[in-house]
Formats: sequence, C-alpha cells, structure tokens
Amino acid sequence: MDKIRIVGGTPLKGEIRIGGAKNSALKLMCTSILTDGDLVLENVPRLADIRTTAQLLESMGVGVTFAEPEGEDAPQRLTLGGGSLNSTLADYDIVRKMRAGVLVLGPLLAKHGKARVSLPGGCAIGTRPVDLHLKGLQQLGAEIDLDGGYIVAAAPNGLIGAEVTFPFVSVGATENLIMAATLAKGTTRLVNAAREPEIVDLANCLIAMGARISGAGSDTIEIEGVDSLSGATHTVMPDRIETGTYAMAVAATRGDAVLVGALPETLGAAIASMAAAGVIVDHVPNGMRIRCGALVGTDVMTEPYPGFPTDLQAQMMALMVTAQGASMLTETIFENRFMHVPELMRMGANINLHGRSAMVRGVPRLTGAPVMATDLRASVALVIAGLAAQGETMVNRIYHLDRGYERLDRKLAACGAQIERVAG
Repeated sequence: MDKIRIVGGTPLKGEIRIGGAKNSALKLMCTSILTDGDLVLENVPRLADIRTTAQLLESMGVGVTFAEPEGEDAPQRLTLGGGSLNSTLADYDIVRKMRAGVLVLGPLLAKHGKARVSLPGGCAIGTRPVDLHLKGLQQLGAEIDLDGGYIVAAAPNGLIGAEVTFPFVSVGATENLIMAATLAKGTTRLVNAAREPEIVDLANCLIAMGARISGAGSDTIEIEGVDSLSGATHTVMPDRIETGTYAMAVAATRGDAVLVGALPETLGAAIASMAAAGVIVDHVPNGMRIRCGALVGTDVMTEPYPGFPTDLQAQMMALMVTAQGASMLTETIFENRFMHVPELMRMGANINLHGRSAMVRGVPRLTGAPVMATDLRASVALVIAGLAAQGETMVNRIYHLDRGYERLDRKLAACGAQIERVAG
C-alpha cells in the first residue's frame, strides 16, 4: 500500500492550481440519468471517487467518455450519455466505496420510476444516515422499502411535487430532492434546504439542461417539474475544500503562495477564521494569495454553510497546533471526526478532547513521525502537519487522499515541499 514521505520545515512558495470540486462533480455526474442527451462536464478532477462514480453509472448502462486532457495537469472533460441506461440497480460492490452513490436514487426514480440502490459506504466519520433522502422522496410519492441492505424504491405513476421541510440541513438530501423534483409533476418546495455553493452549481447545471429551479443558495428552493431534460455542457466549480486545504498548508509552513483559480467568496467563514489566526489572504486576479508569519490561536465551530465547513476542521486543527496560545475546535456536524487527534499527538501536538470539542494548546514545533490516515480530510491534515514538522513524517493508508485530492504530492512539491509518494 502506497505511503507519502515528507521531510518538513520548508515554507511553501509559488502557485497551486485549484481543480474542479469533487463534492460538485459527483452530483453533476448523477444528473446524466435525467436526460437522454449528452451531458458534458468540464474541469472534472481526476480522483478515485470520480472513477468510482463513472464505474457505477457505466454499470447501469450510462455511456462514459473521459477526454484526454491537453497536458498532465490540465482539467479533464467528461461526457455522459444517459440515454443508454438499461439498469436501475446501484450495486453494493460499487456504492460501498463512497457515500455519493446514494445520489443516483432521486434521478432514477424521477426518470425511470424505480430504483434498487445499495445503502452507502464511505469514510468512517459518523453514522450519516440517509433517512432524510428517503422521507423526502416518500413525500414526492415514492414507495420505499429496505431489503437486504438495499433501498428499493418505486414511483409507478411518477413523482408528484410537494413541500418538503427538512428537520435539519442536509446537503445530500437537498441534492437528491432537487434532482428528483426536476421531472416531478407540479412544483416542489424545499424548506430548510442546504445553501452550499455546490448546491448552486448543481442547480445551474440542471437549469442548463432545461430544469426550472429558483432559490438555490438560499434556505428555500422551488423546482417546477418539466416533462424532460436535454443534454448540456457545464463547467464544474473550483473546489473550495481543496482551496482551504492548500491555504492552510501554506500558512502552516509560514509560506507565501497563490492559489490559482480559487473562488474566495465560497470560503467566507474559513477565510475569516484563518484571518483571525494571523493568515493574510489577498484577492488577486487569478485567485487568492496566502501569506503567513506568526500564528495565534482562534476558536472554530463547524456549521452548515455559510458557517465553517466540517470538511476543513481537521486541516484547521493541523494549522492551530503550532499557533501561539490556545484554540477550541468544536465539531457540530459529525460525531466521530476527531480520529486525526491521536496521530497529531504522535507528532507532538498538545490536544485534549472534551466531547465534541478539542482544546488545542500551541507548541513551538512538531516532530515528524509515522502516522495513519483514517479518512479523507484527516489524511490531508496529517500531510499539513508533516509539512510543518521537523524531520520525516510517513503518512500511511493514503488511498483516502486519492479519493479527494488530485496530484497532491506534485502540487506541493512544485512549491518547494520535500514530499514523495512511496510505493507500497
């Protein structure tokens, strides 16, 4: 199994290109089920989860074509043809690899009136149930049962628009219901909907396909069902989590780098927290520039968008472990997202857990050590810590990284990091 070897202590300097958003591209790929035309997605990241979703769609008969990029680091184009779909089964062997697989459920019901979708897998960061997906689809008229680890759903007379109020904000349920409602009869109103930029990206793609959607980006979204959707071409938005991750890596090494293609406006709360810690963030014509000298501790609480993203909590902790003073990081989204803490402590971090909060007391420096990745965001937090540490860090189980970060070692090495992938 491959590992990443890092010799830390070198400030990151230069440019890092931000790729397409994984958390957007996976959902956009599922919209291909809703049309008989071709959906062309530009700026698709080259990640394991993208390939897994492509494999899932291919298993259902969707045509999948990856165009060869013009250069090694050029964005990828993906063409999806939903008109050849011949199966409504999303098999366990594929869906178990990632949670996004459940997002074929809404499109399959809307377009084909039935679906058999395995309950999802993915990172071990909490229970993350799909109850809200299922209850919302039932309110649109779907009949749903659970059978042997599969969601068995049917809408023999089609889905019917309805008002769905989510008891708490759920990004995945919002996305599944938006896609399902595009072909439902009548109007669907989603109340207490997720507001993430990826929701807006999904809505924009569907609108380009002929959907009628208003309110995306707010807590109330209305979808007026249409008879059919056409093909379209859509460019995947830049990845705000990748942006925040590299920003924190640059700051942790006290570096100075430009994140090319970044959209600072999608990271308001994260940028505010970094600024409070002493990170200097400048908007530049081609993205954002990150600089950092002294770091000071600051408190962070994860919240649904526009709050601080749970997907940046581990990286922020890796940044705070060498800040002056103390920080309190509170996780409100997932109940088991501090699995990186023991690994950071192996490197000399001073962290005490109190339920869903972590008290971080800054130390002068970290020391390299062998560490084990437990999930996608925890793994990159360990990379950040390794970049800032003195000596050698070996990050094990990096298959998690390959799910969400494209050519991470190359991007960091181009900015001066002493980092290499070691074949296992």
